[in-house]
Amino acid sequence: MLSFRHFRAALFAMLAVAVLALAACSDKPAFKNLDITGSKSFGTDFSLTDHTGKRRTLEDFRGKVVVMFFGYTHCPDVCPTTLAELRAVMDTLGKDADRVQVLFVTVDPERDTQDLLAKYVPAFDPRFIGLRPANEAELKKVASDFKVFYSKVPGSSPDNYTMDHSAGSYMFDPKGNLRLFIKHGQGPEPIAHDIKQLLAD
Repeated sequence: MLSFRHFRAALFAMLAVAVLALAACSDKPAFKNLDITGSKSFGTDFSLTDHTGKRRTLEDFRGKVVVMFFGYTHCPDVCPTTLAELRAVMDTLGKDADRVQVLFVTVDPERDTQDLLAKYVPAFDPRFIGLRPANEAELKKVASDFKVFYSKVPGSSPDNYTMDHSAGSYMFDPKGNLRLFIKHGQGPEPIAHDIKQLLAD
């Protein structure tokens, strides 16, 4: 089975190839994060239920920059730090934050119920939305579409486990086009910079 480390290395290699293939476009804005504009390697949409029970697709957020992150509520480190970082991005953007939508997609729908997502995700920012695959098949589809790695790591009991998962995020422009891959842990400034670029594009 492909390890998380090997999966991450393969993902970055694939993203690097995509960037080189698209580098001929000289009039593109200068982004701080990895530009994957035009890549055919990733999904272009999703259909998932949000933490209020409403079915959501990318079209619901047309006119906004969308940042989509995959994680789970029991995550001890990457997920809360990423959501806190994205909250700092919103603070940095000021009034432009109203033109941004952060989506948190759980890779652990077994434990992350609608009610739990409704408490966890908006606690970082009331504008953030939690999305929950209805079943394993739906989770596998969205994870496959966006090249997201996830794997259950058994713990001391059946309900006490962790999830290895990809740590990056994806950014869509206001027209619904996938544009950027955001590396984990870089701080709010590069993300805010790229959001402003997409809002002005």
